[in-house]
Amino acid sequence: MEKFKAFLKRKNIEFSAKRYLIDALGAMAQGLFCSLLIGTIVKTLGQQLGLDFLTDIGTYAMAVSGPAMAVAIGYALKADPMVLFSLVAVGWASNAEGGAGGPLAVLIIAIIAAECGKAVSKETKIDILVTPAVTILVGVALAKLIAAPIGAAASAFGLLIQKATELQPFLMGIAVSVLVGIALTLPISSAAICSALGLTGLAGGAALAGCCAQMVGFAVISFRENRFGGLISQGLGTSMLQMPNIIKNPRIWIAPILTSAITGPVATCVFRLQMNGAAINSGMGTCGLCGPIGVITGWFSPSESAVAAGAVPISAGAMDWIGLILISIILPAVICPLIDLICRRLGWVKAGDMKLS
Repeated sequence: MEKFKAFLKRKNIEFSAKRYLIDALGAMAQGLFCSLLIGTIVKTLGQQLGLDFLTDIGTYAMAVSGPAMAVAIGYALKADPMVLFSLVAVGWASNAEGGAGGPLAVLIIAIIAAECGKAVSKETKIDILVTPAVTILVGVALAKLIAAPIGAAASAFGLLIQKATELQPFLMGIAVSVLVGIALTLPISSAAICSALGLTGLAGGAALAGCCAQMVGFAVISFRENRFGGLISQGLGTSMLQMPNIIKNPRIWIAPILTSAITGPVATCVFRLQMNGAAINSGMGTCGLCGPIGVITGWFSPSESAVAAGAVPISAGAMDWIGLILISIILPAVICPLIDLICRRLGWVKAGDMKLS
């Protein structure tokens, strides 16, 4: 057992929730951002502007989302170069076999293939053959065997959330908004979770509301401590920056969470806000304005997962635009400071509690 532990340490193979559910999941979201998300935006711009070359660029970027995710996961797992490059084939196969739930299949299979590749890397004199062979054979074989069931399960669960939100928009609007918003601020990837579940439609709109409530909310209520730098880094970056402060005083999280509990059902019940762009946008919030951009691209060109759930292109009206702006920016910027003021009056939150280091 000691020899095995020493081997794992030498190979930098670490069986932990942090390595797989935080590092790998976060990296997967970055891979999705650099392929599917940016590709969707560019393709939609090309379609709306009538520029075929932009449409083609976006299409090519979207096509490599599987390899991009797998390589990003391998990078997070500190895979050797030969393993990392071999994950391109693994990612393509896993995403293709996984269908609508491909991202979850890529996450699971790329982790296994990467760790197997790391285990044999540089152990033989014919490493140039052994390492890519093991990585690709393990990964692609698993893709053929389990990617479809994993993808189907993820897709079914995401569809269940969407249908439940349509049937109970108020209660599910609260639940989805709060849970995804919390995931956004925690050191895990809400974007990757939404993508893995294919979260679109009303549920995607609720998820967007929760993420925006966290990001815009924290950016505004911590303005006195962090000024414009904090406003930008949290409002357009990530509310995850507040995690060290949340650990010190969890009560600073009350205002953003309650705000998401309010804006979620407003999004689902009042404005019927739907995220029909790429599912990853549902968990992006105002990060680079990707959440609102996803809603807009979904109006003109719904994603495959959204189309599968019944989405069609629409001509957005005034209420659609008003709802998007209110849910994404204005309501969080108004409601969160009001709740935070009550928390400060009660002595739960004090000056300096949200100061970013």
